[in-house]
Amino acid sequence: MTAASLRPWQVSVGGITALMLTVGIARFAYTPLLPLMHAQAGVGDALGGGLAAINYAGYMSGALIASLIEAPQWRYRLYLAGLVMGLLSTALMPLTPSVPIWALSRYLGGLAGAAGMLLGSGLVLGFLIRAGRRPELGVHFMGLGLGIVLSAIGAMGMDALQWDWAGHWWGFVGIGALLLAVAWQWRPPMPPSAAPAAQVPAGAPSATWMRLMLAAYFCAGWGFVIHATFTVAIVERQPLLHGQGPWAWLLVGVAATPAVFLWDRIARRFGDLEALIAAFALQTLSVVLPALSDGLAAALSGALLYGATFIGLVSLTLALVGRRSPGNPGKAMARLTLSYGAAQVSAPALAGAMAQATGTYRGALWITAAVLLAGLILTVILRQWERQQRNT
Repeated sequence: MTAASLRPWQVSVGGITALMLTVGIARFAYTPLLPLMHAQAGVGDALGGGLAAINYAGYMSGALIASLIEAPQWRYRLYLAGLVMGLLSTALMPLTPSVPIWALSRYLGGLAGAAGMLLGSGLVLGFLIRAGRRPELGVHFMGLGLGIVLSAIGAMGMDALQWDWAGHWWGFVGIGALLLAVAWQWRPPMPPSAAPAAQVPAGAPSATWMRLMLAAYFCAGWGFVIHATFTVAIVERQPLLHGQGPWAWLLVGVAATPAVFLWDRIARRFGDLEALIAAFALQTLSVVLPALSDGLAAALSGALLYGATFIGLVSLTLALVGRRSPGNPGKAMARLTLSYGAAQVSAPALAGAMAQATGTYRGALWITAAVLLAGLILTVILRQWERQQRNT
């Protein structure tokens, strides 16, 4: 079966498996394996945070590249390269306990994540539109939650087999190879060459609106990356919770998988900014709970709330700015992605250094809660500013 003869459901499944590979494995398998690498591979807190920062630097680089490439054929080729890179970056981790090799792996994993998330999403949705189908964003982004679930279940299964840290990574290479086979077989066909650009009504949000949204989305990125990097390590650091970390990470994926549908409904019912405010409030709570208590209930509740909110903050924000920028939505989305990425680079490095200096992640959690609260306040200010603009 050629790519051109695929049915829409096959392309959708191919896109979901691509996200599971390039994000769930290439980027997020690191999270449940970080405590094992602490114990067996000599990875300290600072190095753990630094490697995570390199991963997000790769994602940020990929987002920048994706925003600059206009030709559909090149976007398609880079997407296919990203699929292969997702598997390659995973295979580099267990080759040798070498910090430079690990850093290269994490950077390539970030590039792969950008290819799957940004290029892959555009290709899948473009195919569905050309096929006369309604673009199902919620269905496609299920791949993010399912990828987290897969990384958690995979880590727990290999723990049960008592594999060492390198064995865990080789196990994920095997899982990734299966995902690559499906994503490649059911990849979307190469899109047609771009037709001469039609006249699109110029439109863009005001400078004030965009500055507030960029600042708020930076805060969302900070909240996302702390949980995404350290959820398992934070739980495992508590003596009474040792061995429970993968369950917390599993809850994140279980909550994230259907969350995009829920937040879309909330936004339609109450408004986009109202939904964003609610998501910021709940994600702030998800950080405060494990900061206040070392108990299992606080850790698992925080993981559940985080999973239910991080994907909502991403999907709601990108959809909102896209609608506000009909002249060039891609450019506005790229600016937001770079703001989000800047937080992803800076936050884990700071959190890792603080944890190594203090022996606990509690200080990093309180800083993250303050940053998320700032994002909530910025969104409230943005809502008030919009109301004032409508009344003048």
